[in-house]
Amino acid sequence: MNIDFRSIKALTFDTGGTVLDWHSGFKKAFALAGKKHNYNHDWSFFANQLRKRSLKAMLNLGKDKLPEYNFDDAHKFSLEEIIKEYNLEKFTKEDIYNISYKAPHEFECWKDFPNNLYELKKKFIAVSFTILSYKIIVDNAKHNNISWDGVFSCEGIGKYKILPEAYISVAKFLQLNVNECMMVACHNFDLDAAKKVGFKTAFVRRPNEWGNEGPPDPNPNPHHDVIVENFDELKDFLNN
Repeated sequence: MNIDFRSIKALTFDTGGTVLDWHSGFKKAFALAGKKHNYNHDWSFFANQLRKRSLKAMLNLGKDKLPEYNFDDAHKFSLEEIIKEYNLEKFTKEDIYNISYKAPHEFECWKDFPNNLYELKKKFIAVSFTILSYKIIVDNAKHNNISWDGVFSCEGIGKYKILPEAYISVAKFLQLNVNECMMVACHNFDLDAAKKVGFKTAFVRRPNEWGNEGPPDPNPNPHHDVIVENFDELKDFLNN
């Protein structure tokens, strides 16, 4: 971490997973619907299935043509696939809405985030930079009393992570050079893509992001500029 960070002017935060606890939100919504229909399943597994499928549908979207759906749509059609494959046919349209739309618009953020965002904003521009829809980010900001300096959804860019155009566009919108931006995330794939275009990168561990299953890439790549356990450490490091 012997790097001069004085040139950093903006922190761009991955939001789903790094800031928001999607696993608990989806698991709770599945459990409520399942209880209503007397299903007895491992709802943690289904929460992760929904995340995996919807995430796969979003990454690199817009590479060859303009996107035809957003993350809300991906949550819905991924859930419908799961219902069909796992014989959850008792789930109603209301259940589908509650799991695929209502739940992700009411995720809880990780408890170490809000106060540290407030402190980091004193020194840096702090923005959400995400593949989540604008509506998900706005609703969750209100739900969790998060005050971003700005919100950049790939929905508005037309190029989704991990396409380089997404990262370059955000730096351009902020009227900054890419090396004046730091991507903050708990995912190597996001940080690696940001680093390739010139962003500095900060890996924040989120060991509980996927519940008991554990994250698919828990070990940060050593080339990241900052590696911390939580946002308390990130705030202390960057504010020194």
